[in-house]
Amino acid sequence: MKSFTSTIFAICSLLFVICFSGCTEKKETENDPDNPEADASKQASVFAVTSTTAVKGQIQDYISFAGDIISGTTVDTYAETAGKVAAVYVTIGQWVNRGQNIFAIDPSRPGMDFQWSMVTAPISGTIVSQPVKSGTTINPAVPLVRIAGGGALEIRLYVAERFISKMALNLPCEVTLDAWPGDIFSGSISEISPTVDPASRTMEIRVNVRNTESKLKAGMFAKVKIITERKDNIVKIPVSAMLSRFGEQYVYVVEKDSENPEINIVTKRNVIPGINIDGVLEIREGLLPDEEIVLRGQTLLSEGAHVNVVERVVPLGEKGI
Repeated sequence: MKSFTSTIFAICSLLFVICFSGCTEKKETENDPDNPEADASKQASVFAVTSTTAVKGQIQDYISFAGDIISGTTVDTYAETAGKVAAVYVTIGQWVNRGQNIFAIDPSRPGMDFQWSMVTAPISGTIVSQPVKSGTTINPAVPLVRIAGGGALEIRLYVAERFISKMALNLPCEVTLDAWPGDIFSGSISEISPTVDPASRTMEIRVNVRNTESKLKAGMFAKVKIITERKDNIVKIPVSAMLSRFGEQYVYVVEKDSENPEINIVTKRNVIPGINIDGVLEIREGLLPDEEIVLRGQTLLSEGAHVNVVERVVPLGEKGI
């Protein structure tokens, strides 16, 4: 029995020595500064992210509409006497000057001859309609031609009732057309109807549009952005850079680690957002221009996390937004 007890004690002692030696060796291995595996275990996780830069610039809110281009000044021209159209001096699309002869009316009756009566253009402009032909018998109530005056054009729009409060005279507008892709024409609100159509619940407005190169024609279909609010010198970022969680709205700012400048870390920055237009977000407080922020890959980040910026996206200002 004594021999059995001695054997058991010897085995336990041997196991204790083996375990203690292993633990000591493991501890010495972990504390060995020349062991690369030890250094790797101590390194923090590094997250791959895409970044961009907050910029200072302009942002503008707008409402989009569509409408037809019409002539700013349209005049129907009439003869002063009844008779037969003896001569027509103009054609549709022709430019005429004020006072230019456009029609000759023969007021003669059977058995009587009278001198022709000349009809002149009341304004300078383009002939856009000519319902009367040579030989037609007319009276002073029949319009001979319709003249669209000058180069001034307007766009007729109908604004829904919910947008009426945002409409005002002289608001700037940007006009685009399928006929001229890529071109943007400038204009402004020139007229606002004093009443709302009870059937459609819309209000008619007119937009003057500059046509310096004569590219626009009456009858064209136009898309109009009415700029209802414009802010200058604000900080703006892509809206996807901001996170909203647990009642907080924040971004992650990329900075250098104070202990090791070769390492990038992120700092959580609470912000107060403003208006969001087409994916561009105004930041009212919490962020300065030219600060680098995380654009993609921020969902797993936390305060002080190490990051590797794998791509830097062109800032908004450099793309003209």
